[in-house]
Amino acid sequence: MATIIEILAKAKDDGIRHVRLQFTDILGTPKNIVVPPTRLEEAMEKGIAFDASSIAGYATIEESDMIAKADPNSYIVLPQIIEKTPTARLICDIYSHNGRRFPGDPKYVLEKVMGRAKEKGWTYHTGPECEFFLFKMQDGFPTTIPNDHATYFDLSTRDLAEGLRADVADAVHQMGFQVYSAHHEVAPGQHEINFAHADAVTTAERVITLKYAIKTIAMKYGLHATFMPKPVYGVCGSGMHVHQSL
Repeated sequence: MATIIEILAKAKDDGIRHVRLQFTDILGTPKNIVVPPTRLEEAMEKGIAFDASSIAGYATIEESDMIAKADPNSYIVLPQIIEKTPTARLICDIYSHNGRRFPGDPKYVLEKVMGRAKEKGWTYHTGPECEFFLFKMQDGFPTTIPNDHATYFDLSTRDLAEGLRADVADAVHQMGFQVYSAHHEVAPGQHEINFAHADAVTTAERVITLKYAIKTIAMKYGLHATFMPKPVYGVCGSGMHVHQSL
């Protein structure tokens, strides 16, 4: 377990200039508040106040004052392919204005379920298969034109995203976990990246991190990545098969 003092020292050693405080809405969409490193200690000790009224599933205007408190153990430095300027990312726990954990925070919901499992002497591990499409951009907007016309397990002569997937694998390795397989899927422009199983909370955080990396790196390639289950009629859809171990 990392201490606040240790993380502050690490951020200084890493030359951090920006800090992303990340959480998700009820749909799993990543949200973030960017603060300077001078507020990192405050973010971990007290949290950063924000208006949650426009975040899906969170609160009405009347009860929208919430606090994002950064978890020191989630500190990572974002790779340069994602952020050119030295930037740290921490995942936050969301608190209501009364100082209690917000019951609508998806992270808190999963943590409570994991707590119940632990009380029964159980450990719950999950391992997902993350499938997605890469589409071409046109005039700054995504299309549904696939980035290639390859199919299942094709090589780089047909699979035009091998370099992109390799960059994603390198990026997540720098962020603390490893891709153990990556390949082209059945449909044109469809891909899959997998990483090793872990406890359900850790896995959920890694899925959010992986999706962020894929979407950001795809933009560097002039492409749009989507995890929609069925973006194109008549071709294979994308699932996220979750292997479970109790």
